[in-house]
Amino acid sequence: MPASIADNDSLEALQQQIRQASANATALTICGGGSKSFYGNDSEGEVLDVSAHSGIIDYDPAELVITLRGGCLLKEVEAVLAEQGQMLGFEPPHFSDQATIGGTVATGLAGPRRAFAGGIRDFILGVKILDGRGEVLNFGGRVIKNVAGFDVSRLMAGTMGTLGVLLEVSLRVIPVFETEVTLGFDHDTAEAHLQWINELGGRPVPLSASMWYQGHSLIRLSGSEQGILSAVKKLGGDKAESVWPELKEQRHAFFEKHNQINRLSLPQATELSLQQDQLIEWGGAQRWISECDVERMRERLSARQGSLCLFRGSQRNSVFQAVDEVSMVLHRNLKSRFDPARVFNRDRLFGGL
Repeated sequence: MPASIADNDSLEALQQQIRQASANATALTICGGGSKSFYGNDSEGEVLDVSAHSGIIDYDPAELVITLRGGCLLKEVEAVLAEQGQMLGFEPPHFSDQATIGGTVATGLAGPRRAFAGGIRDFILGVKILDGRGEVLNFGGRVIKNVAGFDVSRLMAGTMGTLGVLLEVSLRVIPVFETEVTLGFDHDTAEAHLQWINELGGRPVPLSASMWYQGHSLIRLSGSEQGILSAVKKLGGDKAESVWPELKEQRHAFFEKHNQINRLSLPQATELSLQQDQLIEWGGAQRWISECDVERMRERLSARQGSLCLFRGSQRNSVFQAVDEVSMVLHRNLKSRFDPARVFNRDRLFGGL
């Protein structure tokens, strides 16, 4: 049931531009809707506009699978799914009405449900990409079990467009929950919240989101009406308004308050005393903080198996924490295989890629 189908002209135009850039060693900056252009290192080059390569290729609600072209607008995809009582399980942020599926996969960003349902790579079944030679490559498929060996399709999640142009992606979708409720609890400190939320995670409670900010914990429960009523009775707390759309789109008061936002990723139960204003979600695995001494914070996090991303409002280099040399060799090898002339999004993920 296609929403719109792009003809072959858009694909041929992309191939021609890529082949010319590869021949001349010219850099290209991949651009769809531009909703996440703020994210990642600076990357200069001619614009490769992929927005015209759009359309829903196939959608079978009974099979819980949808196949899309990379330029599909995220809002339109979610509207089509909602008509069938289904949704994207990783709850992706938009940041703009022009957000596309391609940009969603390339950045690998996910919303409050991420810690309890999985990230975008957990929902990818297959992809079709254009590599740095302008050749079309297919990986995975359109069914749940389709991969033996290294799953290249999932590799595309979070690579910031450095390996290729996403032409098509097949995603597993999930049914919309029968009901959801948000509960509020008071925890004076971040440490108290972390201990409580991780103890709660070990109980049979239908958690689908959590947050702590300024002494107040919020959790979201998702499931059947009977199951939610039973969980609410066991947990207590106060029913609260849903903040999850605002949190997902970073319109929550914390994000409105600060010009510079840093994202910390670390094992969720890790205690980390901080002087900065902070917001905690994903059971502690993702924490947002205001301005800090970046290098010193990265040293602290490295000792705790964590990392810091200069998410917003900072300098546009060294946005992502450096990886070890072995990992960097793997990154370079992959880049050379998919994009030997370094055409796509140079330096967007790491310098030299």
